[in-house]
Amino acid sequence: MNKFLNPKLFSKDVEMIPTRNGYGDGVVEAGRANPNVVVLCCDLVESTRSLPFAQAFPQRFFEMGVAEQNMAGVGAGMAATGKIPFISSYAVFSPGRNWDQIRVSIAYSNLNVKIMGAHSGISVGPDGATHQALEDIAIMRVLPNMVVLAPCDAHEARKAVLAAAKYVGPVYIRFTREKTPVITRPSTPFEIGKAVVLREGSDVTLIACGPLVYEALLAAEQLSKRGIDAEVINCPSIKPLDKKTILKSVQKTGAAVTVEEHQTTGGLFGAIAEFLSQTNPVPIIPVGMDDTFGESGTPDELLTKYGMRSKNIERAVSVLMR
Repeated sequence: MNKFLNPKLFSKDVEMIPTRNGYGDGVVEAGRANPNVVVLCCDLVESTRSLPFAQAFPQRFFEMGVAEQNMAGVGAGMAATGKIPFISSYAVFSPGRNWDQIRVSIAYSNLNVKIMGAHSGISVGPDGATHQALEDIAIMRVLPNMVVLAPCDAHEARKAVLAAAKYVGPVYIRFTREKTPVITRPSTPFEIGKAVVLREGSDVTLIACGPLVYEALLAAEQLSKRGIDAEVINCPSIKPLDKKTILKSVQKTGAAVTVEEHQTTGGLFGAIAEFLSQTNPVPIIPVGMDDTFGESGTPDELLTKYGMRSKNIERAVSVLMR
């Protein structure tokens, strides 16, 4: 098994942790390392996992109430005075509801604000379409100066938070609510702007982000039984994109499938397709949300209904291999 992968990944007792827990752990660690780190939250302190920071550093935690637009403005003001604010809410509210304030007060001014979008993707489940952030990557990666990250598990989320705290400039990180498999190890490297090849292959490249990296790895295992050698890339840094790693892979395989818990329009697929169309055009099929809103249901039901399982990835590869 790849040295970057959790050795228990495909076992029945694989550890399941929400990626948002990685934010809770990481921001406390960042706070210990740098007294300028502060956290702002919009009445969702437990859900966003901002609570550990609030308990560890009560004088550096600010409860903003249900006011995401105000939170973005306050965060921008704090950054202008030298603080490193992490502003946290559900992704449908931040960046969904306060995009204008993020655009003008944070991105345009290139201020050192970290935007934490919790409960992203269809796997929010019973909360339904209004609370399932499926457009956040698209609206954030279009902003100049903005870094966009989608960690695959709790370990990577923690590392992404620590990297964001050290990076000077605006950063957006999306997290999921549901418990998902721990894919990587504590020692697996993470760097803004870098992707990691988790499985080498020669026939097709599977490029995934967020917890659906797990589904891509499952698909690769099944494809190998059919004689198809799939390379799997974990692409947590959607902006900036690791063009070198992606280009090297598709030049070898000649075909790609992108996998994301997000609208395929404007998301990871958009980023990869835009890049490859200008450098090395290859057949590419997206697996993700296909231009529709979600609905209420369990995370498992919704991921299955909207075609974000390993079998859907296998089917996409089969189309490419015809």
